[in-house]
Amino acid sequence: MTITELERSLPSLETGKAMHRLAGELYPICRSITGKGFRDSLSILTSQIPLKVHEVPTGTRVFDWTVPKEWNIREAWVRNERGENVIDFAKSNLHILQYSVPVHVRLPLEELKAHLFSIPEHPDWIPYRTSYYKENWGFCLTHRVLESLGEGTYEVLIDSSLAAGSLAYGEYLLPGKSEDEVLISCHSCHPSLCNDNLSGMTLASTLARLLGQVDRHYTYRFLFIPGAIGSITWLARHQKKATRIKHGLVVACVGDGGSMTYKKSRRGDAEIDRAALHVLKHSGKQYRLEEFSPYGYDERQYCSPGFNLAVGSLSRTPHGQFPEYHTSADNLEFVRAEYLEDSLATYLAVVRVLEENRIYVNQNPFCEPQLGRRGLYRSMGGRTDQAVHELAMLWVLNLSDGANALLDIAERSGLSFDQIAVAADALSGVGLLRQKSPKSHPHTPTRRRRNTR
Repeated sequence: MTITELERSLPSLETGKAMHRLAGELYPICRSITGKGFRDSLSILTSQIPLKVHEVPTGTRVFDWTVPKEWNIREAWVRNERGENVIDFAKSNLHILQYSVPVHVRLPLEELKAHLFSIPEHPDWIPYRTSYYKENWGFCLTHRVLESLGEGTYEVLIDSSLAAGSLAYGEYLLPGKSEDEVLISCHSCHPSLCNDNLSGMTLASTLARLLGQVDRHYTYRFLFIPGAIGSITWLARHQKKATRIKHGLVVACVGDGGSMTYKKSRRGDAEIDRAALHVLKHSGKQYRLEEFSPYGYDERQYCSPGFNLAVGSLSRTPHGQFPEYHTSADNLEFVRAEYLEDSLATYLAVVRVLEENRIYVNQNPFCEPQLGRRGLYRSMGGRTDQAVHELAMLWVLNLSDGANALLDIAERSGLSFDQIAVAADALSGVGLLRQKSPKSHPHTPTRRRRNTR
């Protein structure tokens, strides 16, 4: 099965609904960069794909970093003098400051407030806060509850552990005809946050499952990792293997109602950058394009100068640019099935461009061949866009000199990649084109600059 056939076979909204149900299953779990919650989440994803879980011991040196202690939490609350839990981790896992050390104390309100975090401008939302690399403890709560706390002594309990253990991450390798790889990476370390975490996890696992059903040129590597320290750890352990990664996307924030946004790789003109931009340009929908910056998700690690991998980030509304970001309002109602499905369709379209971006050689390069007597016009007869297809064939014939790939031709002609690919298939079918090598892909932007500009 081809990716195009797969896309046509997907029933409308059913895949998005299934992704949303998976997000609902993952939603209650208290994930962090290490610990049981992260492993439990990976275990659920194994119902979608055969993930391999790796464990890296605390204290392992990974470039300039060290794998941290493992954090687990069982119970946490703040209780007033009447014995009422005014803050309770059991009601929302966002209530705890991530990586809080174990505590059992009694404090007056004034001292307790130094360990409480809220959002005054959104008084009914609980913030998400962390203290991964500096030992601390605290609670997050709505500003409305914070303001309602009366004077008095409060009992505080955090039943957690911070001890030697390991960092876990999930990996799924989907072999293709080539050892060259496409990386799909998502952070999986946030607690009950749906757009900034679960949407990426559900899309990546669904994409992996679907690509397992199609013929593939590339090998696909899917990583489910804790943010920053996870990608650093993977890269430190696979420095040589990382050179196989020819294209990559970091998946996050793909379930909200904003338009699609692509953040370029550090290279800026890599094939993945061009493929993503081309798909968005021809989608007929609004989109945004962002230049690379060394701030954001794990693309900043993959694009660090020692690796400089061609990894961009494809999202809807980027991190920090929607009010619900890192709050309890980033919930299952904020993420919608139709947005998840639209994001998945965009990812499939980008992958299809990467997979089908072949290089051809014109077998009749001396002047324009007679297409009519080869039945090409007749085979396309009756199409409302007949003229466009004829023009696409002429562009493909003219630029198929063994140096230009189909994406180069699409960019120069202004036509969509799909129109160019259909034309190439038709021309190949009558012997006017020969594919250069079993499957060639223009990994270097110099080819594009030399032949199409």
